[in-house]
Amino acid sequence: MGVFLVLTRRNLIMALMGIELMLNAANINFAVFSRMDQLNLDGQVASLFVMALAAAEIGVALAIVLQAYRRYGTVRIDEISRLKDRP
Repeated sequence: MGVFLVLTRRNLIMALMGIELMLNAANINFAVFSRMDQLNLDGQVASLFVMALAAAEIGVALAIVLQAYRRYGTVRIDEISRLKDRP
């Protein structure tokens, strides 16, 4: 679902939500594989690391979205993909 959102949506915020879905899916996999081996906590530690990474990523990504909206007046990916300056 996350890859589908990133590839098909034209809204930058929806694409970021797709990235977050992919990170959450990885967290679920880490937790499940850690559950298989009762003595090994590597999956849970990796899951905590991914959660911290996701929190930092969403903070930076929302700052980029706000700057893109201020500069271009929209959050549509196809309209802000131009690298030229607006007059």
